Amino acid sequence: MHTDSTVLYLAAASIGFFHTLLGPDHYIPFIVISRARKWSMWKTNLITFLCGIGHVGSSILIGFIGILLGIAVNKLTPIETTRGSVAAWLMIAFGLIYFIWGLRKAIKQKEHTHKHVHSDGKIHIHKHSHFKEHSHVHEKKSIKELTPWILFTIFIFGPCEPFIPILLYPAAQNNIFDIVMVTIIFSTVTIGTMMLVVTTSLFGFKFLPKLNIERFMHAIAGATIFLCGVGIEFLGL
Repeated sequence: MHTDSTVLYLAAASIGFFHTLLGPDHYIPFIVISRARKWSMWKTNLITFLCGIGHVGSSILIGFIGILLGIAVNKLTPIETTRGSVAAWLMIAFGLIYFIWGLRKAIKQKEHTHKHVHSDGKIHIHKHSHFKEHSHVHEKKSIKELTPWILFTIFIFGPCEPFIPILLYPAAQNNIFDIVMVTIIFSTVTIGTMMLVVTTSLFGFKFLPKLNIERFMHAIAGATIFLCGVGIEFLGL
């Protein structure tokens, strides 16, 4: 293996790792939605993996098209920037809508008490929530089914900005093997890091003290995703 190739592979792995780790949008949406939806670890990792495929795959496709058409990297960068802005606004919109829906659900889930006086004079008090008893089945089903697809759509638009410059370097050398290896290494490390952070974070939540905020989890998830989108679009995260 040539020294240049070794350096290139290490660069692909390290950039894939740090790019993902330093980009909270790569994992926070999965963590908060998983907590709110009570997804199993297996389901959460599956959805994270598929969204990672869409996230990396879209940049791979654009990079390969650029190689085939001989497009310079400076002409592909604006495309990735535009895609990033679209993904950020989709995340902002999804987070805001999910927050409003979650807040509405939390308010309706507020428990209240009823008193019942029995014939023997004893007073019985119980709590209940009308929303839990009368929630519409179709509303629950539609939201549960749409959430993974919405996340997948957002991540398809989300670009891997560092990938194309790394990919085009071996392409300029007409080195097909390095092109394939860089693609595999960068994709594997990026998706693997996403899944690692999500899994570690969800596992860590088990050791935190339990707070009485269960009915607000959907609203918290929506607000968190909304702030992620704002951070990407306006703070360059």
